[in-house]
Amino acid sequence: MNIAIQGIQGSFHHLAAITFFGEGISLRECRSFSDIPELINTNMVDGAIMAIENSITGAILENYHLIDAHHLSVNGEVYLPMIHNLMALKGQRLSDIKEVRSHPIAIQHCQHFFRANPHIKISEATDTAIVAKAIKEQKLKGVATIASKRAAELFDLNILQEGLQSDELNMTRYFILNKQRNHHPEDYLNNKASLKFITHHKKGNLLEVLTVLKEYDLNLTKIQSLPINKQPWNYAFFIDLTFEDYQQYIKALLQVEKIVPELKVLGEYTQNNPLFE
Repeated sequence: MNIAIQGIQGSFHHLAAITFFGEGISLRECRSFSDIPELINTNMVDGAIMAIENSITGAILENYHLIDAHHLSVNGEVYLPMIHNLMALKGQRLSDIKEVRSHPIAIQHCQHFFRANPHIKISEATDTAIVAKAIKEQKLKGVATIASKRAAELFDLNILQEGLQSDELNMTRYFILNKQRNHHPEDYLNNKASLKFITHHKKGNLLEVLTVLKEYDLNLTKIQSLPINKQPWNYAFFIDLTFEDYQQYIKALLQVEKIVPELKVLGEYTQNNPLFE
């Protein structure tokens, strides 16, 4: 399978891809998330992995917008523990490090380390593994990055400190994406869905929707609001819900359709439980 990711080999998106699909995949490496939708919709890739939320920093709103605007389908999810490691060239020690370059989110996740080492300069980069690759290829001394253990292995770097993240329960959730499709006969085997809806401009409309979900025994696991383009101070709601009975889920959707001006199924899939190794 050819899978699109943001970043390169050794990135956390790469780890999420092999966690879900296995090692036998080829990667289409993208500089930004915005490159991914066109690759999917023009059949240049078989699917994609896209981070959607982190247990510490919250939802990635830009990616909700990309999925919705480009009519992508959520076909699955995977949770990945964010184990951040400080790495540099072989022979370098922590005392040699004058600068750390990494993705801003990785930097944010490791604030305890930087508070303990205020002399180290912090520089933001587009991807964790890209910096690891640059350190190796350019033989950068005095420079380290925060990245996955896989990146250290791929680019032959020395791990100076493991588990740099401030919160040991740090985890990122990724969506598995593909082209939007019609219902499939095996959809009844799914037990989770991601939806988007817009409420009427009247009191209690959101409560009406939530009441329907409760009446049909659907479990709301996430709700996220997102501003609607060209409609200041109006919001769309993105929700995830789980269910045990697919038919009850479908009946609930039919009821929700009657009380909101817009309802969109972003995807139906099998729930993946977040587990730490």
